[in-house]
Amino acid sequence: MRISFVGAGNVAWHLAQALEHAGHHIVEVYSRDTRNARRLINKLYDTTVALHPDFAESSAELIILAVSDDALDDVMQRLVLPEECILVHTSGTKTLEELTRLVDIYSDVPAHTGVFYPLQTFSRDVPIELTEVPLCIEASDASTESTLIKLAQDLSNVVYLMNSEERAVMHIAAVFACNFTNHLFSISKRILDAEHLEFDLLKPLIRETVRKAMEAPDPTMVQTGPARRGDRQILERHLDYLERYPAWQGLYETLSESIMKK
Repeated sequence: MRISFVGAGNVAWHLAQALEHAGHHIVEVYSRDTRNARRLINKLYDTTVALHPDFAESSAELIILAVSDDALDDVMQRLVLPEECILVHTSGTKTLEELTRLVDIYSDVPAHTGVFYPLQTFSRDVPIELTEVPLCIEASDASTESTLIKLAQDLSNVVYLMNSEERAVMHIAAVFACNFTNHLFSISKRILDAEHLEFDLLKPLIRETVRKAMEAPDPTMVQTGPARRGDRQILERHLDYLERYPAWQGLYETLSESIMKK
């Protein structure tokens, strides 16, 4: 399949290379920062940098919008689509209806629309095994759905049909499981750095925590710690220490109360 990308960030970086490896042709990459587009095409075989989001003469059959939610409306105002293409976004929160509405408002030609959402955290230079990454698909019509399913199956063994409402809930859960968890790791490191202690000492604990959570039927079953035990004395001692970090103290208290209520 001939595919073009709008956006050259973390998601595009991984998807474009994986799609090419699966036998698809990445025709063009457009990014507001052409340096990012050039970095990406240097990883691809026969791809050009699009200097403008005008794909009217493009041979692409599929255009993937791998941009932030905040940028989507602005991109759609300037995007020029080729005839009879499929246009998808990779967002966990933007609905299919929103994308279809933007096409109706801004595009001079009709387009099939869809969602191609990889449920994973991406960093540009960190390799990802996409065969294990859930790909969540939604489409405006049956033919487009079939095309996107086949494309997703070229990349992953885990492909789901998921509507916009389900995808939004999944994204909320993913923020708790991934983004908030990583932020707590960051707080742990900053607390240790301030006392000249090594974050590496926590890594076996982190690995075991994640392993147990993944293997248990419900992570609540393997919850440990002073809040789980209701050990008020330790909780108060920790809160006293965290007075020097008021924001983290409040976070510690909120999370501890949530654990105890569970």
